[in-house]
Amino acid sequence: MPILSTTVFKASLLLASLLYSPVKVEAGVIKRGSYGPPPSVPQFVLDYAPLVYLHKDDSYRPSDIGSMLANTRPQVDYQHIQDAPTQITLDNLHKLNDHKDDGKAVYLTAVKDVSSDTEQQWLKGVLPDGSGYTKDAISAAVIVNEKDNDVTDVFYCYFYNFNAGPPIKILGIEAVFGNHVGDWEYNMVRFKNGEPQAIYYSQHAHGEAFTYGATRKRGRRPLTYSAKGSHANYATDGIHDHTIPHFNLPGHLFLVDETNDGHLWDPTLSAYFYKFKNDKFTPYDDKTPVNWLYYRGRWGDQQHPKDSPNQMTLFGNAKFAGGPTGPIDKGLDRKGVCPDGSSCWIMPFLAA
Repeated sequence: MPILSTTVFKASLLLASLLYSPVKVEAGVIKRGSYGPPPSVPQFVLDYAPLVYLHKDDSYRPSDIGSMLANTRPQVDYQHIQDAPTQITLDNLHKLNDHKDDGKAVYLTAVKDVSSDTEQQWLKGVLPDGSGYTKDAISAAVIVNEKDNDVTDVFYCYFYNFNAGPPIKILGIEAVFGNHVGDWEYNMVRFKNGEPQAIYYSQHAHGEAFTYGATRKRGRRPLTYSAKGSHANYATDGIHDHTIPHFNLPGHLFLVDETNDGHLWDPTLSAYFYKFKNDKFTPYDDKTPVNWLYYRGRWGDQQHPKDSPNQMTLFGNAKFAGGPTGPIDKGLDRKGVCPDGSSCWIMPFLAA
């Protein structure tokens, strides 16, 4: 784990005294049903798995990973791939890596234009039931990387069929920027001898990390707050300005995420579980599809051209942007808790 310099640590303590958010430990633990994970999954992976609070007014909820494939067609440079499999599935998705740039130029493009219709039902996903279960939707992937020195990194990857950007008002213009088909977000929990040490929260192109002890919890399970529309993950509810990464601007005037404790989602109740070692994914049971994890292309449309209907750009930000890469591109074999090359550090307290 990165070690804070003396100057930064003292500044952090001062900031904590001003902005400290007390740790909340909520009573009770969500029960798992018969649809739970394979029995071979390490128990600590489940005992300390994050629980996700979805925003109460978010229309775009966790989605079945395979549902996107039924509603998209693979494209390169806005053109359909003619020799792609007739039906793309989780078992053959990796074959798209045979195309341009080892598959990195491939986009899973919505069959029906989303710029003219963001209310398509398949984009909406599934609202978790009272137990936190997304019925009939495998909406998460849990990836376990057992490393040296009794360290294990567990990636809890969350999938949504649509990302809705927050409304922005600037220079007299009010619009929404950052919409895109497909959305992968995640938490990573680092364990030592099966005990949680720290947790990383993905947020747009950046993220934050905290010690496990600092996080809010329900029982032993840390809480994650998913932002309305964008699904960026935060350790607290409230308003989060991300105009400048790792700094919450006062006034919240520009790029803002909003979180609250609307609907509790337990991703482990309906997830695929895998081991990851030496760039290879191994499912915990033989019923789990695995080839889709090797797909290196984009989950969603390519950024819509400037002359497309309903498209607009402002300071390089597009109303309808390109889709994200999948779990394979999330730094699954990183050295620290934060992604390699990241400027974030592990904070021992929660703050705005």
